[in-house]
Amino acid sequence: MRGERVCQLPPAKRMQTTMNLLRMFARNPEPVAKFVDGRVGYAMGDIHGRADLLDAMLAEIERRAVADAREAGPPILLFLGDYIDRGPDSARVLDLLVSGRPSICERRYIRGNHEQAMIAFMAEPFANRRWLVHGGAETMLSYGLKPPPLVGGTDEDWIVAGDSLAAALPPEHLAFLRELERYVVLGGYLFVHAGVEVSKPLEEQSDADLYWSRVRWLNNKRRFTHKVVHGHTPAERPYIDDRRVGLDTGAYASGVLTAARFEGEEVSFFAVSSNENRHEAPAGVKKSKF
Repeated sequence: MRGERVCQLPPAKRMQTTMNLLRMFARNPEPVAKFVDGRVGYAMGDIHGRADLLDAMLAEIERRAVADAREAGPPILLFLGDYIDRGPDSARVLDLLVSGRPSICERRYIRGNHEQAMIAFMAEPFANRRWLVHGGAETMLSYGLKPPPLVGGTDEDWIVAGDSLAAALPPEHLAFLRELERYVVLGGYLFVHAGVEVSKPLEEQSDADLYWSRVRWLNNKRRFTHKVVHGHTPAERPYIDDRRVGLDTGAYASGVLTAARFEGEEVSFFAVSSNENRHEAPAGVKKSKF
């Protein structure tokens, strides 16, 4: 009885078959986010009432922007929200933001949860009185106002507090707060205050998603349609991976205000601190546990 005949492919054919199988199971490489063609961008983390750091950062960006102007246009500077509260000088922060600095840059201003809370407090003070606990008291003091007591105040006390704050704000501050953008898309990047709900398309993101996202967003490993640049969640250092860029380094407490520079596919970090006017962020940026 004859043995079974084994059909063997020629070596070249075997190699081609193996390559075809590998291609079937290989993952396509994730697209690399790119900034707007021919432009440089900067994004700045949470300021939280630190006018001293904002002033230093604006000076640093003014210095950098001269060399970063391109034929396609000047650098684009994005502020990621949470300009007010917690730090000692929110009123002066808003003065700086409405001043038009740096004039050499195109400027975009995004709303944070603290700006949302301040506007809500002026509309309905008693219902939104928790804003005072989360830094609103410091903001009222920066406008020369005494915050009402959280316990023992009457309804009238709260109405007066909300009306007094609205009256104390210069018209340009109030207009600035009301006209802030929810998010900005530039190239392959989405610039937003807090994060996103990755299960929803961009046009369906709620205010809670954009201004308040934290644990669910940080723990979700799914990529969104854009690489997300955000603040809101403080960390010791800026963070970057293939999903997101985090820029909140807790300026009001740490004394460090961080920004990122974008050009093409490149992202780099720089910062100002209360100890020195400027410094580059550490080269070995640690990745978050989230």
